[in-house]
Amino acid sequence: MNEDTTFQTLRQLQANPKLSQRQLAKALGISLGRTNYCLRALIARGLVKVEHFRSSKNKLAYAYLLTPDGIETKARITARFLQRKRAEYDALKAELEQLTAEAEGLIDRPTNS
Repeated sequence: MNEDTTFQTLRQLQANPKLSQRQLAKALGISLGRTNYCLRALIARGLVKVEHFRSSKNKLAYAYLLTPDGIETKARITARFLQRKRAEYDALKAELEQLTAEAEGLIDRPTNS
């Protein structure tokens, strides 16, 4: 499982531990099978633990809770994710400035007709 999937999964579970696997899959934009695989991997790594609870329909359901290691891992990944996104933002900003300058140069240039 890649770091982005780990980050997004931990982020979703921290925000709403009572998400069903189907709801989590939809939020992550991945298949239900892949979601199940990701959850099992996070549980095996000790980043997430599962607790049972009664849903409003009195059905047994699961809550996926971040462990202390899961919270620490999410914090480290968040820092790297933020650093990467800032670098992407800076690169995109520089490209936009360059394209804007090029476009203005084309607009301001007199035509030879």
